Amino acid sequence: MSTRIGIYPGTFDPVTLGHLDIIRRGSKLVDELIIGVTTNPSKNPMFTPAERMAMVEREVAALGIDNVRVVGFNALLIKFAQKMRASVLIRGLRAVADFEYEYQMAGMNQQLDPGIETVFLMADVSLQPIASKLVKEIALFGGDISRFVSPSVCEEVIARVDAQGRMGDY
Repeated sequence: MSTRIGIYPGTFDPVTLGHLDIIRRGSKLVDELIIGVTTNPSKNPMFTPAERMAMVEREVAALGIDNVRVVGFNALLIKFAQKMRASVLIRGLRAVADFEYEYQMAGMNQQLDPGIETVFLMADVSLQPIASKLVKEIALFGGDISRFVSPSVCEEVIARVDAQGRMGDY
């Protein structure tokens, strides 16, 4: 019997409660879930790839899920999925705008490898508005991000913002 491997890719800069919800739920759908931490320079990362991988590993360990591992990659997602022998891509959806983009990506991925399925998981209603980009922006302007990330991630983001300097004059 073959092992069903899934990949949940993202930049996770930083990893949010929304990401952790998708990881928790996605891990139930496959025998092994690989969290693919990737680089997207257009997203203006706050943390290095190594820092993000360590952050995700720590947060996943805190969830107590044993069928998840974290792997960094900097390649076409389908190539990474093939290398990892994955048959499923897991994507989280927050809003209609996410769906339009993700639907297009799923179609392109299906063209590249029809043997890899994309599964969409809707974000928990209470977590739908959370986006890493917004978490960083709130933190940069001195806002409270504790409702959107774990306490340890909150500390890391605040420390990074303090080191880089806050924005705004209030």
